[in-house]
Amino acid sequence: MNFLAQVLARAARLQSRIAFSEAADPRVLDAALRLEREGIANPVLVLDPAAKHGHAAAVATGLECVDPSTDPRVEELADLLVTVRAKHGLSRDSAARIARDPLTFAAFLLRSGDVDASVAGAVRVTADVIRTALWVIGPARGVRTVSSAFYLCVPPFRGATEEVLTYTDCAVVPQPNAEQLADIALAAAEARRRIVGDEPRVAFLSYSTRGSGGEGGSIALVRDAMRLVREREPGLACDGELQGDAALIAAVADRKAPGSSVAGRANVLVFPSLDAGNIAYKLTERLAHARAIGPILQGLAKPVSDLSRGADADAIFHVAAVTALQAEPAEAR
Repeated sequence: MNFLAQVLARAARLQSRIAFSEAADPRVLDAALRLEREGIANPVLVLDPAAKHGHAAAVATGLECVDPSTDPRVEELADLLVTVRAKHGLSRDSAARIARDPLTFAAFLLRSGDVDASVAGAVRVTADVIRTALWVIGPARGVRTVSSAFYLCVPPFRGATEEVLTYTDCAVVPQPNAEQLADIALAAAEARRRIVGDEPRVAFLSYSTRGSGGEGGSIALVRDAMRLVREREPGLACDGELQGDAALIAAVADRKAPGSSVAGRANVLVFPSLDAGNIAYKLTERLAHARAIGPILQGLAKPVSDLSRGADADAIFHVAAVTALQAEPAEAR
């Protein structure tokens, strides 16, 4: 069974309730209907009364719908927004207006436990999705940096079977400092345990392998981040700085990083910048004919995913299934 088939089978066992706040979009409706039809998850459509045609189409699906323009829970959400944004001067009237926004209301359903996950971003930009999640849900305990990962299903390249590689961060933090890069790596490792179900082997990538490129700059950044990770989670298999070939190919690793427990075997690739991560995942997707699932947000207290605005219904379907796995209790994995 390949990775996506495993994801769907595990998600179907969980029967998670997933909020979709862009229910007026036909791609989202198609994905939600497929999730329900195939028994993968239970979609909850958060209506947008401003999109009258889409509103009617969502209701016509027969899926569970909630309307923030009439739901009494918006008052509780407005109170919450005033509290969390008090120092920024958010008025009660503004909070009441924001509370009726489908994206915000979907996040509140997740915070309240009425749903298990939320998926958005087919229409709204990443900044909206993340800002709303931080206001309403907040980061996970001990997490200071919210980031993202893509899961790349790649054809066999170091064995006989398809592999899944985690690429992080590819969508959120443009120029991470060492502490942020360490946060990103730790969040990606934990998310991989939840989503893929194997043990992460984390490679901090650079144009240098163990000093081959000199000192300073991004090399120092990567080394500092790895040192922080080793201090915070000593049991995590990690190494760096490593070039991409040393991280992935055993024969190269034997020459460039002999004795490494990660080099040649890495399954989590941590990029030193958003430029590097985003470019790399898109090149892998196109040149290696890999399937990219994501971006999956990591570091939030509850699971939220940010779609690409270019996503089709199939991509939304699979992102939703992966997001459902982030809500799975550790004891169930």
